[in-house]
Amino acid sequence: MKTQAMLLAILMLTGCGTVQTVVRGDEVAAKSLKEQKSYCGAIPRIYSGVTYDFCALNAPLQNGRDADKHDSAPAIVLLDVVVSGALDTLLLPYTIYRQQADGSIIINE
Repeated sequence: MKTQAMLLAILMLTGCGTVQTVVRGDEVAAKSLKEQKSYCGAIPRIYSGVTYDFCALNAPLQNGRDADKHDSAPAIVLLDVVVSGALDTLLLPYTIYRQQADGSIIINE
């Protein structure tokens, strides 16, 4: 049971919106959302993890995407929104600084 919980935590953190936008480079988050064809044009750095999750949900269902996978995505993303919200709150001083210094993460250039 403990091993399963650790595995779940690792899987969630690698897909976590906050990790995608704060820890990894801006290009990684932008590329991921471009591949999903999200309608978002930019992500503000403040609460970027939560915004990233909602942008991931704001993508059209396409022929190339697995419909079954997309149907389960909202439940997983909503769980990630809670985790990302908590992490985004802890990182708020850093993300406020990054927003002032670097601006938003641009998705569509």
